[in-house]
Amino acid sequence: MSQTKEGLEASISTLVISIGSTAVMSLGLAPNPNTGKTEKDLNLAKFNIDLLVMLQEKTQGNLSEDEEKLVGHVINDLQVKYVNENKPS
Repeated sequence: MSQTKEGLEASISTLVISIGSTAVMSLGLAPNPNTGKTEKDLNLAKFNIDLLVMLQEKTQGNLSEDEEKLVGHVINDLQVKYVNENKPS
């Protein structure tokens, strides 16, 4: 993520990382920074993964090669984690 003097720069990468981080927290794989608690909400995780898939589809052909790779890697990683977290114990 790039930063400016004022803080984070708004970019596709920042958006993808932000949505991805929310999905990771919803999978119960990272604590919520506001509460410090780890909570699992698979419906919210799926929603955030679906948001990234929609973003990928709607921006196809309009992203740089690095941005396309980032979006693809984040989606693939989250989908695998979702499947693993959704398996019956």
